[in-house]
Amino acid sequence: MATLDWSQCPAVESVPGKVSGAWVFKDTRMPVSIVFENLEAGASISEIMDWFHLSREQIVTVIEFAARSLDAPLPSQQFAHTADAHTV
Repeated sequence: MATLDWSQCPAVESVPGKVSGAWVFKDTRMPVSIVFENLEAGASISEIMDWFHLSREQIVTVIEFAARSLDAPLPSQQFAHTADAHTV
């Protein structure tokens, strides 16, 4: 899976020397990864908001950014190969 270009997400920042340069929510020291780790563990957005003092808007922005990043079209050569495999 490709690495996300978090520099394109308006809700986050990476500052050298701040949390070792990790991607964090703007104006916080809260790593973006905390959202995905807790969602994976079964937490709700409301719980994450309460536990980590993040707004719904912050959380939804990073989730939507990640989801849109996964929507990138397949290169035409890969698509053609996949289509050929299904027509056999």
